[in-house]
Amino acid sequence: MIEFIFLGTSASAPSIHRGLSAQVVIYKDHRFLIDCGEGTQRQILQSGLGFRRLERILLTHGHLDHILGLGGLISTFARWEAIERLEIYGGRWALERVRDLVYGVVLRGAQTPLQLELIEIEAGLVLMADDMEVIAFPVQHRGQGCFGYLFREQPRRPFLVERAEALGVPPGPERRLLVAGESITLPNGQVIHPDQVLGPPRPGASVAHVGDAARTDGLADVVRGVDLLVIEATYLERDAEMARQFGHLTAAQAAQLAQEAGVGRLALTHISRRYRDWEVMEEASKIFAETVIAHDFDAFQVVRRPA
Repeated sequence: MIEFIFLGTSASAPSIHRGLSAQVVIYKDHRFLIDCGEGTQRQILQSGLGFRRLERILLTHGHLDHILGLGGLISTFARWEAIERLEIYGGRWALERVRDLVYGVVLRGAQTPLQLELIEIEAGLVLMADDMEVIAFPVQHRGQGCFGYLFREQPRRPFLVERAEALGVPPGPERRLLVAGESITLPNGQVIHPDQVLGPPRPGASVAHVGDAARTDGLADVVRGVDLLVIEATYLERDAEMARQFGHLTAAQAAQLAQEAGVGRLALTHISRRYRDWEVMEEASKIFAETVIAHDFDAFQVVRRPA
């Protein structure tokens, strides 16, 4: 299961009810913070998540409404010693701005026990977390080095209990060995191979976070079939020209992408204060019915698909 928690869902500036862009992905013992807008550390505390194991941050791009919260968060980590190591992943331009913020303003040569590593990424596999892969893909926004992230569990072959029982495989370590891909020998000398008790591969849970985008060209193939697609809906179609001018999407464009890619569910974020939620929902849901408007502290549990 992949858990996706929204910490901030507002566009450009915070509102009374929405903080700036930040999301947390949880998979087993792994936690990832996607973007870190102003006020993120307070949102983390208010959500009840806390700072434990929050050691990896994935940046979509370097605009201030997505990175300014890093100053306060790193300052807190450096003083409280909440964690020993922090890895920040992002494109070159985003990391340059983070470096200026952290080393030019926050730390300014101060010694800290926090080991901070800025890791420049390119499109492709960024890292593995147990059997979940984190893949970066390019996104067209404003400026270079903008990325979205795909979180995808590896396919798994289900264990067929009835077939195992028919072959005389007892419960216990023998079954665990078969699930791990190893053959076993029963007390009667019969050899049982994994293919005899494992079904065809089932896709794992998957979440795609696109973030801010000026266009959706080429994204359908990247996010095709994901269980949850998270993407901005900063404007409505009546302001499409403004969306193009500032490099953002309309709710209709986001919904059209979801429909084309055949995703399971669409979660719209980066919501502008100029619109009411029902307006955004109405525009998107006419195109893609499985649409939700994300609010701060909303949580989604994405599970492996049934057979």
